[in-house]
Amino acid sequence: MELVYLSRADVEGLGMSMREVLAALTLGFAAKGRGETEMPPKPGIHTRPDCFIHAMPAYVRGLEAAGLKWVSGYPPNVAKGLPYITGLLILNDCETGVPLAVMDCAWITAMRTGASVGISARYLAPSGSSVAAFVGCGVQARTSLMALVEELPALAEVRCYDLFPEAARRFIGEMGALFPLLRFVACASAPEAVRPADVAVTAIPIVADPRPDLDAGMLKRGGLAVSLDYDSAWTSAAMRECDRFCSDDVGQLLATKEHGVYFGGIPDRISADLGELAAGLKPGRESGSERIFSMNMGIAVDDMVTARVLYERALERRAGVRLPL
Repeated sequence: MELVYLSRADVEGLGMSMREVLAALTLGFAAKGRGETEMPPKPGIHTRPDCFIHAMPAYVRGLEAAGLKWVSGYPPNVAKGLPYITGLLILNDCETGVPLAVMDCAWITAMRTGASVGISARYLAPSGSSVAAFVGCGVQARTSLMALVEELPALAEVRCYDLFPEAARRFIGEMGALFPLLRFVACASAPEAVRPADVAVTAIPIVADPRPDLDAGMLKRGGLAVSLDYDSAWTSAAMRECDRFCSDDVGQLLATKEHGVYFGGIPDRISADLGELAAGLKPGRESGSERIFSMNMGIAVDDMVTARVLYERALERRAGVRLPL
């Protein structure tokens, strides 16, 4: 027996586009909504303050995607010249359980996280959304914008804020070159970025003791907020004033809340998860005036359906390294 090892460069070299990632996630979320997935809430260990290493297993029937992602998020890494997110993903054969591949998961994590923003926007953004805002201008903001470009045909303006102005400038330079038809606006504060936005995405480091400055009234009437940073950027009042509160996985959200660190201020009623929306079991946006919040934590179903496509492409192209098992 042998498995395929795919480095970060191997994974990126397979050329899976954001549109293809969105297609994979659409199938994965719909399967989840129909009850065709097995995905326990992710357990984690925490070796330093505000740092995590999570185990994320999932099985998607029909798509025959199964495995586990072992991923870490360490905010102090940035000052050390290391990536915030690192880890590996193991893909298994669903018939025998034999490991098929081990691959770097940083690219997968970034792309599927951004794609989840696109899925949220597909069902929950106001019609004709033309203004997007990003609070936190790192990797996840980049992939989120890539997904929004695919899902929001009227998108014209991108408002950007980062605690570190140089990060916002880099974001504007790189993404402006990628999407020259968009107008990029550097903002002096998070509220300045968010108030005019049809879709506001927050992607700052997840910390246990946040000092959020996105308060009630900052998401405009009819707007969509998508949080990729748990409740680090938004106050409880801002989340609770929304007409609908959704998540990529309600079970995982509530399991994490039970630990008493995150999500203490979320609304009591959660309207839907993205799986229910993708499967057509619950409606998306129903009026132009709804304020809607989508708490996207990142789920293993997204990782596995993306990894399955990458693995099949790697076999076709003989990419990566074959290792004896």
